[in-house]
Amino acid sequence: KAGKTIMLQAVAEGVALNHPSAILVILLVDERPEEVSEMVDWGRGEVVASSFDLSHERHVAVADMVFEHARRQVELGKDVVIVLDSLTRLARSHNTTGRGSGRTMSGGLDANALAKPKGLFGAARAVPEGGSLTVIATALIETESRMDDVIFEEFKGTGNSELRLSRALADRRLYPAVDVAASGTRREELLADPPTVAAKQQLRRGLVALPPEKAIDVLLAQLRRAKTNAELLASVS
Repeated sequence: KAGKTIMLQAVAEGVALNHPSAILVILLVDERPEEVSEMVDWGRGEVVASSFDLSHERHVAVADMVFEHARRQVELGKDVVIVLDSLTRLARSHNTTGRGSGRTMSGGLDANALAKPKGLFGAARAVPEGGSLTVIATALIETESRMDDVIFEEFKGTGNSELRLSRALADRRLYPAVDVAASGTRREELLADPPTVAAKQQLRRGLVALPPEKAIDVLLAQLRRAKTNAELLASVS
């Protein structure tokens, strides 16, 4: 409801346009059949899905198959991007199918349930003299499920970049419903030159000082006025 599917499509489209040689795989776990059909009809990348009417064992097997195939492609020197929706549902499936440790965490989550999902998410890397694997995954929050909250907290901070969507902004029909203050990229100085990083940080400081709905309004207005990201950042600096 916060625009997750649209955001994933935008990210996947960006990968397809900016790195057309990359192998793009959209992995949908425990999703609605309508979501699966929408992604297939959309036509970007290879869609591999295990919809919610299938078993947890099937969800786990499909995810394992996709990541194993991706690893082989990386070993052959290919760049692979997996868009996974969602880590939360995959972790739930592992919680149901895995061999219990006898220790249950808050929310009914077994202590061993996240070992395999963490291993899959952590498989993302660049291989020296080989290819690379990038994993873009979603995690559900504000579902009124304590288990989902625990899963999110376990994965929080493990990625190189986090993009937080806000249901409150989506309810106001502000899209993309991005919570600017809660979103960010680690080590962004490795991705851009110092002047660009400084301009980004200046823009971020200005936006974070505003209420969330005002911040996204201001950012969208600036994006509409600028033809490119470089032009936007130049106007900030």
